[in-house]
Order: sequence, then C-alpha cells, then structure tokens
Amino acid sequence: MTATGCGSGGGASRTGDVTLTMVASDHGDLEGNDLTQDYWDGVVASFEKKNPGIKVNVSVHASGKAEQKVAEMIGNGQAPDLAQIDSFADHAAAGRLYRADDVLSIPVQADFVPALSTAGELRRVRYAMPFTADIQLLFYNRGLFAEAGLDPEKPPRSWEELKQAAVALKAIGVDVPYGLPLGSEEAPTEAMTWMLGNGGGYTGDGGMYAINAPANIQAMGWLRDELVDQGLTTSNPAVTNRQGLFNLFTGGHVGMLNGDLSLTRQADRKKTDYGTAPLPGRDGLSDTTTGSAGWMLAFRREGNREAVAAFLDHVYDVENQFAFADRYHTLPVTVSASEQMRGDKRHKRMRPFLDRLGAAEFFPSNKVSWARVSREIGLYVGQSVLADGDPAAVLGTLQRTAEKEEEAAKEL
Repeated sequence: MTATGCGSGGGASRTGDVTLTMVASDHGDLEGNDLTQDYWDGVVASFEKKNPGIKVNVSVHASGKAEQKVAEMIGNGQAPDLAQIDSFADHAAAGRLYRADDVLSIPVQADFVPALSTAGELRRVRYAMPFTADIQLLFYNRGLFAEAGLDPEKPPRSWEELKQAAVALKAIGVDVPYGLPLGSEEAPTEAMTWMLGNGGGYTGDGGMYAINAPANIQAMGWLRDELVDQGLTTSNPAVTNRQGLFNLFTGGHVGMLNGDLSLTRQADRKKTDYGTAPLPGRDGLSDTTTGSAGWMLAFRREGNREAVAAFLDHVYDVENQFAFADRYHTLPVTVSASEQMRGDKRHKRMRPFLDRLGAAEFFPSNKVSWARVSREIGLYVGQSVLADGDPAAVLGTLQRTAEKEEEAAKEL
C-alpha cells in the first residue's frame, strides 16, 4: 500500500516501479446497482496499459465510509496516494496534501468549471480538485399543478408565488404541498438554499461565519410563518429528511420541493410527470443556488508525485470525465465534459442543472470547523421554523457554536 522504489525524479518509466493506492466513494444508485468499483477498474486498466510503470489499486467504499477509511489509513501511517471523498480541509490544514498545481497539468486546471475553480481552496491555495458536482433546483409535479389550476409551464419565481402554488395544491388535497426537509440529514443544504434566496448564506464578508445574519433570520421566519404554520409542509420539518420526501414526490404525494440530480434519476424511474426550474427567491428568481461537490485529493508521499500527476491527467481526460457523469448522474466538473453532455440528447434533463452550475454557492468546506458546524446545523436549524421556533435564537446559538469551533480549529 505504498509507493515503492521510486526516487523523486522518476519511477514512472520503469515497469513495476510505482504502485498507487486510492480510496474512492461509491456513487451507485440506492438499490446498490452499477457499483463505482467497475468504473474505476476500467479507468485503471486503460491507464496501466498506457503507463506500464505505474500500478493503481482503487478501493471503493459506501457513501460516508470512504472518509473513515482514509482516516484509518492515516492513523496506521499508510495514507493513500489519492482519495475521492467529500471533505478536504482537515487534510489540507495538516499539510498532508499536494497543491493542485503540483499534480495537475495546466490544461486540466484551465478546464475546470469556473464556479468550482476556487471551491477547493484553503487560505487561497487550491488543494482539493473537484471531481463531482450537483446543485439544487425546484422540482414540481406537473400533473398536480394542472389539477390545481396552475400552469405547469410557469413554475413559481418568487417565495410569494411558491406559497400561492402551495395553497392551491393543498386545496385539491395534496398531502405535502411543499416538501421542507430540515431533518438532520439534509438541513444544511435546505436551510442554505433558502438563506441564499434572501441574499444570505452561512458566511459573509471575508469568509467569516454569518449564520445569524438578518437575511438568514428573515428567511427562516418566512418559512415558519408562511409555509409551516399554514400547514403547507409536513407537520414537523425538523424531523423530515430528503429521501422520504423524494419517495413521496415520485409517488405523487408532494407538489414541490428542492432537489438535486438524484431526484431526476428516481423520478424518471417511477415515470413521474415533473418539471424543474431555477429556485424562487424572496422577490424573484434567486441569483444563486446551493452547490455540492466531491473532491479528489492527492496525498504527499515520497516519490509519488509524478505517478499521481500522470494518473490525474488520465482521470480528468474529457472522455473519462464524461463517462463518469453519464454513468452516475452527476454534473461534469470540466468545461469540455460539460459541453459534451450539453450536446448529448440523452441528457436533456441535465441542461437546467448545467445552466445553473455557474451560479452555485458551495458549503464553506474550506473550513476545518465546517464538519462539526454542519452537524450542529443539521441537528438544530429545523427548530427555527416550528410553531414555537425562534429563528434569531436558534441561529444565534449556531453562530456562537461556529465561532467557537472556528477558534478551536485554528489551534490544531
């Protein structure tokens, strides 16, 4: 599980000189089909054929488990050479990673989608390379819209229009007019999406936490007063998780909700009659949306840099990038693969996502404290929209927690 026999000057040209290890996250569907190991086996086979001096061993782990595997390997003194996981800040802060420009060719760096080009930075240095991307759009049931007297070609563009649509859906007996998942699993995403729609977000000027900014308090208050208190959501959004709502949506029981590309896959499989649209904002279409990304990390190990760089050039080749996005229903992170996807008639459903990726705002994943802060948001932000909820108090507590965690992270 180490790079062996390779001096810093070379190794890649001598058969058997380098063996790289990589830990990857699985992106197969919920039923466990199309495991990602098959994809990586194909990428490795084509790479090793062109680079006989480098061997690559990839182990794929279930979502959320890959990070644990990397931490375990580091704890055992055997860090992987590469990892495709969802977080990076702690590894970058600890000095474990190569800078991206140490292992990526200039053409690959220039090909990243601009919205993602700085998202993997720590202190203005890019360490994490984007590998997967996704965003939130508004999903709505076209059939239910028509039944409620709403125009399926004109989805809501503002919060007030969304509320009016939800009222109309409730009037015809739709179980959940608007799905609001503020349970622990997806609350950070849902809350951020609404905050952005009011000009807020988790961070403010200088990248400092601003969880209790007035715009965020106002957004949570609007959800409480205009949706939850009016019976237009599930009875307790604080314990409602996204996948449960996705299941209800594909079954025709939810009128509208925010969703990502995984919902298109599920809705298409169930033949749900749905549409997607840019997110409504407070006074019109939101200028932005919540984006998510998965990262590729290159760990510093003696003698592995040139081999890692060679493999990454292959991984980010346009055909491989497109193949992954095509197979696992994610957005390509390179411009070249995005253009190829946009021109593919099979991916008509992807175009609205491709159109809005450039406007996406991402979690503050460059903060070592974010993992803990995100968990706290997941546990508590939903309480702000309940009937007796106090958005200012809840977000104020989360802000103090975030500041405390940020200070603690600086001491690491």
